[in-house]
Amino acid sequence: MNSRPARRRITVAVAATAVLAAGTLAVGTGAAGADSRGQGEKQARPVTKTQVLGLFDRWNAALQTGDPKKVADLYAKDAVLLPTVSNQVRTDRAGIVDYFEHFLQNKPVGTKVESVVHVLDRDTVIDTGVYEFSLTDHGTGEKSTVKARYTYAYEKQPNGRWLIVNHHSSKMPQG
Repeated sequence: MNSRPARRRITVAVAATAVLAAGTLAVGTGAAGADSRGQGEKQARPVTKTQVLGLFDRWNAALQTGDPKKVADLYAKDAVLLPTVSNQVRTDRAGIVDYFEHFLQNKPVGTKVESVVHVLDRDTVIDTGVYEFSLTDHGTGEKSTVKARYTYAYEKQPNGRWLIVNHHSSKMPQG
């Protein structure tokens, strides 16, 4: 049995694979370079920690309106809300509005205790930490404070507006 044709096929296959890989790398590198340069557009300035912290202030101000729809407007269409005082995961606008209809009855006022901001890229940031809410029971008028851990993930929308895509809040464990 002659192994020359078999070796020739292997050599041709290896060479073709190398050419294909090099071409793919060149195309990928060119695409990545074009994307990172914005294809001639001005590079957007990265978001600052102060700007990210301001997103919470905007959300907290929406709470003060007492309008659950105004609060829900700060969440992306496909946002996920894991709320502090509900066992139900909210995955659409109707669920988010429903949660805030009940939560806002307690006239919550949020205050950040600790915040850690991570800018993942120019369009994605995470704000994690601890906040507390001053609440007023809508039935008795009794005031209380709830301390909770939080995570907000924000994405910059094509229109330039930052929206919440994921919000997790859980009451701090006792002790």
